[in-house]
Amino acid sequence: MRMIISLSTVLVATLLVFQTADARTAKPILHGKHWVAITGKPLAATAGARIFHQGGNVVDSACAMLAATSTMFDVLSWGGETQALIYNPNTGKVVGINALGVAPTGATPEFFKSRDLPYPPQYGPLAAVTPGTPGGLMVMLAEFGTMSLAEVLAPAMELAAGYPMEAQTADSIERLKEEIKKWPYSKQLFLTHSGEEREAPAMGEIFRQPDLLSTLNKLLEAEKQSLAEGADRKQAIYAAYDRFYKGDIAAEFVRSSTEMGGLHTLEDLAAWQVLIEEPVMSTYKDIEVYKLTSWVQGPVMLQALNMLEQLDMKAMGYNSARYIHTLYQVMNLSFADRDFYYGDPYFPPEEPIKGLLSKQYAKSRLRLLNHERNDPLVKPGNPYQFQKGRNPFLDLLKNWTNAPDARTGIMPPWQQASIDHDVFENDFLAGTTSIQTADKDGWVVSVTPSGGWIPAVIAGHTGIGMSQRMQSFVLETSQNPYNVVAPGKRPRATLTPGMALKEGLPYLSFAVQGGDIQDQVLVQFFLNMVEFGMNVQEAVEAANVISYQMRNSFGDHQAQVGRLLINEAIPDWVQEELLDMGYSLDVRPRTSGPINAIFFDRINGAFQGGASNFGEDYGIAW
Repeated sequence: MRMIISLSTVLVATLLVFQTADARTAKPILHGKHWVAITGKPLAATAGARIFHQGGNVVDSACAMLAATSTMFDVLSWGGETQALIYNPNTGKVVGINALGVAPTGATPEFFKSRDLPYPPQYGPLAAVTPGTPGGLMVMLAEFGTMSLAEVLAPAMELAAGYPMEAQTADSIERLKEEIKKWPYSKQLFLTHSGEEREAPAMGEIFRQPDLLSTLNKLLEAEKQSLAEGADRKQAIYAAYDRFYKGDIAAEFVRSSTEMGGLHTLEDLAAWQVLIEEPVMSTYKDIEVYKLTSWVQGPVMLQALNMLEQLDMKAMGYNSARYIHTLYQVMNLSFADRDFYYGDPYFPPEEPIKGLLSKQYAKSRLRLLNHERNDPLVKPGNPYQFQKGRNPFLDLLKNWTNAPDARTGIMPPWQQASIDHDVFENDFLAGTTSIQTADKDGWVVSVTPSGGWIPAVIAGHTGIGMSQRMQSFVLETSQNPYNVVAPGKRPRATLTPGMALKEGLPYLSFAVQGGDIQDQVLVQFFLNMVEFGMNVQEAVEAANVISYQMRNSFGDHQAQVGRLLINEAIPDWVQEELLDMGYSLDVRPRTSGPINAIFFDRINGAFQGGASNFGEDYGIAW
């Protein structure tokens, strides 16, 4: 009897150990041998899985998830922008996809200033760049996919015909319905119960988009006709591309934009094109980390890693006061450079990207780090000292600051509007979803599409939500001479997919939604994996810290100097230390950020996927 009790006790104890280990994360790791598909909505992840089951490759699956998330208004829609990194195992190279729209004809600083606007507006047709996501999807599919457009769009078209709306989207529509009511086609689409107390769809209500379905059908008609005329798969997809940007879809988009006060012309859409680029790369120890270049904020993560590589972050202790303080200061140094030097590399002046990513520049920036207190006076450096050429904007740097005047407490002139903290935070975290996918053939895709989030302006009878990315431009050279609005120019966006190779093979693929927090939490995700030995699910759920000291890329472009978001699990004594260092603490129960990622398990020849528990992100693997 004693032996039976003893064995039972051991068995229970063993089960408790395994239960505790499994309970370390809210979601399990996704294990797969053939493929993995992760994105911001469960139904969209199912769309990606469906394509894999039909024999599609990783790019086909990513395009299906992009189409589905855009159709579901998962903080983006079809008129937004797409940016991606693709690892091609046949070449061993990472390529970038630049499908960010451009400012339309007439979008000049003088135009917006004549309307007493300090920046392009947050909402409405004047906030919209040219649509990028349709072009980005079709170029990725044509160049790197294997399926037809009809096959890849099939799940999204079923969703457009009618799908049960989730609470997150439905409640966003209700919360923002007064803005939606300003635009006739938006009101018609989103407010399915106009005049009632709740005018938005209810959770689970079937949401139908007949105009969008018609637009997608037009793309398939163009593809089908082109195939019938003898075109190959790629040529037929580009025929659909032309119908969107040069045909009747473009005409209706421009007509409705003009009707509602927008600036878009047929020439703007016809001239825009998707660019396939070489991404930027820097190393962290023996790991190659890839990001898109200065038209997004991606290089800021590389700048931060170049500094952090020179410090023993692991020895500081995960989320200790010293660790948090060091991260905050390094991020502020990196983001100050972002706020002044990043912009569209296809427009002059030329961004000093070589200097910004120099290891020697990182050392020089690191010498400025205040180890004892927050530095409210952090400003951009001079990367031109570490590359060819002279800095043409040294005079602008003298007066550049995010901090109040030390004597008067007065904020800089560009930042004198009073700050509504709730509005500020909503703007700071605005937009975006993420898509992560990989397959057994070695292909990997990391995407952070965005734009056209609710309250989107619907472009006439196209059913397409227009982008809001124009607001990320500035109007004054003194703020950022590289990111001043101009027709045909891309605004510097926050969107930032990531990928890392080790020994020349995929090691990590990662992305996150959330505006200006993106590269902040991705730096921490990366350190969690590389320095602290977390598995991929632990790393995407782990508590992060967030700085608000950089300039918001949305709304009024405010900064909140010294404000630090931390997790409530951080001990009181650590919080006290941070307060003594000059921080203003914002304590929340969850601070992971909705990170999605894939770890490549070379030992077992498999994938390990992590889907955040922060929102509705979901993954499927096989």
